[in-house]
Amino acid sequence: MFDESSTKIIRDYLGNSSIVLIGLMGAGKTTLGRRLAKHLSLPFKDADQEIETAAGMSVSEFFSNFGEAKFREGEEKVIGRLLDNGPQILATGGGAFMREATRNNIRQKGISVWLRGDLDVLMKRISLRQTRPLLQVDNPEQVMQKLIDERYPIYAAANITIDTIDAPHNVMIENLLGKMVEYAS
Repeated sequence: MFDESSTKIIRDYLGNSSIVLIGLMGAGKTTLGRRLAKHLSLPFKDADQEIETAAGMSVSEFFSNFGEAKFREGEEKVIGRLLDNGPQILATGGGAFMREATRNNIRQKGISVWLRGDLDVLMKRISLRQTRPLLQVDNPEQVMQKLIDERYPIYAAANITIDTIDAPHNVMIENLLGKMVEYAS
């Protein structure tokens, strides 16, 4: 189990910065983010939930009513506001890091952690939920592969990369905390 001195190293390094989780849908940003926040005694925020609260509608409804471009504009503003309230663990939507202004904001006020998953792992996880607006198509696996091809080169600019695998959550948290201590040291 992770010890208090390692937690202190991470907390001291963060100062007022946030840990910002990026990656495709199904990578585990929300699930691991909640657990990481608990380990580090930090608040957890989910950018999509904050957007839904601000907009008064679900992300899917926002996409349908206003389109992805408007969603990304709102997402940029919400993430910027959240980053002003660090330190915290912030889970972002899969497309957030693709927007240059959002990436720059994250670089200035946070430490980005890319939860990288291979197609099989991501498809297994997202098949459990049918609420993903970008996957409401005939061939979601093809869409996911396209997203991997487009987004992974940009996600690679993250400060830390963790491979999400089919492992218990506590194993993933231990890996993540270990990488963070390395980064902070």
